[in-house]
Amino acid sequence: MSDIAPKGGAPGARVPRFDSGFCRPEARRRILAAAILGSSMGFIDGSVVAIAIPAIREGLGASLAEAQWINNAYMVAISALVLAGGAVGDRFGTAKIFATGIGIFIVTSLLCAVAPSPQALIWARWAQGAGAALMVPGSLAIIARAYPRESRGRAIGLWAGASALTTALGPVIGGIALSFGPDGIWRGVFAINLPLGLVALWLVWSNVREDKPRPDRGLDLAGAFFATTGLGLLAWGFIRLEVGHWWLWMLIGGAVALVLFLVTEARSRAPMMPLYIFREPIFAVANLTTFTLYFGLSAILFFLPMLLIAGWGLNEIEAVVAFAPLSLAIALLSGRFGKLADRIGPFPLIACGAALVALGYGWLSLSVISREFWTGVIPPLLVSALGMSMVVAPLSTAIMASAAEDAGGVASGVNNAVSRVAGLFAVAAMGPLVAGVYRREGGIFSYGEARGAGGGGAHVAAMTEAFGALAEVCAALAAASAIIAAVGMWRTRGS
Repeated sequence: MSDIAPKGGAPGARVPRFDSGFCRPEARRRILAAAILGSSMGFIDGSVVAIAIPAIREGLGASLAEAQWINNAYMVAISALVLAGGAVGDRFGTAKIFATGIGIFIVTSLLCAVAPSPQALIWARWAQGAGAALMVPGSLAIIARAYPRESRGRAIGLWAGASALTTALGPVIGGIALSFGPDGIWRGVFAINLPLGLVALWLVWSNVREDKPRPDRGLDLAGAFFATTGLGLLAWGFIRLEVGHWWLWMLIGGAVALVLFLVTEARSRAPMMPLYIFREPIFAVANLTTFTLYFGLSAILFFLPMLLIAGWGLNEIEAVVAFAPLSLAIALLSGRFGKLADRIGPFPLIACGAALVALGYGWLSLSVISREFWTGVIPPLLVSALGMSMVVAPLSTAIMASAAEDAGGVASGVNNAVSRVAGLFAVAAMGPLVAGVYRREGGIFSYGEARGAGGGGAHVAAMTEAFGALAEVCAALAAASAIIAAVGMWRTRGS
């Protein structure tokens, strides 16, 4: 899935304070470069893997369920642990934990690059997500440590802009490599993290002077355990639901674990997700909107490349073109819509944007049947891209405006985690739907499997129908997002 998450900062419990002893003033730009490299690795990895999934499936002989887990193993780890990552950095040292996250990410990226089987890749991806959970929040934290308040805003702006640019360029570069590279070039998608990570590590080690730990800072180990267990069991249950109803016990077990997570958070002295912030209705509405909207977006971004590449026979560069409108619209327009949200409020823009996304997905569900890329896929994705550009910055505005003055970091982190959990569940829950429609329409292989000799026409037709059904669900969820945002607009005016 893509890592186009709501803006407002990396996840974490609190934004650390400036520490004059952290680094010399002339070294701040090098600390900023390390932060950009660290966050970019996490973002690029999330955005490129979706394009590489068809090549990975063909290279390793992975099934659809295994392809889902190649994506979701990473998402389970980072979704469950990213909120705890900021607290770990506070306790043991911001730069030390950031560097540890990079080190884990480098090693596990190498394991991903040499994985001999889908199972090995899945486990390596889970460990990679754990490293990212330390690395991504740490990237913002070391900027806060290095830059005083009067210059921090510009540094964070550069960090956010560079991260957005690398997220947009990552699939393009990956698509070129996958299209023109030799067989097995998908392994380079993971191997590229090695030189980037080593440069980031050198920048941190050579420029940080003091990295003061806070041993009094609590760690929510029980919360991290129950969150990881709950999300993992739910994802596992959804992915395997088509195999038999006994997998419902996995869903029940996951639900129980998440209930225990909520109980733990309510009783913990240092919760990774403080529940009190959900007492603010606007915050709750904004996060519910985030979940429904990013669920649909993640499902489209994961399943569409398999249809285009493995089904319709497009190359990876052409598939990347399908996602270019989204990246360009967000890069060029989200800032303007963010300023407009400051003037008129966030929810009118969120409601209108989500309605456009629903229109685009609904159009896509009908036009994709034509199997015409330039007339059946690109135009509806342009509409949905415009809608998403209207939503991203105003969602962050709503989140930050609803939070108490000292809880902005908590609110931003929770919202970022919600968008990641939405992506996790989207890939897991839509798999049984896609597989079921594919079989019903006469498919004789598997959704996303490269076309084989004989039965190719039926295979492509079944894949196309299955994606059309998925797009219908995504349109309904985007429409629900618009309605939820309209409720938020009404509550805002009524308060």
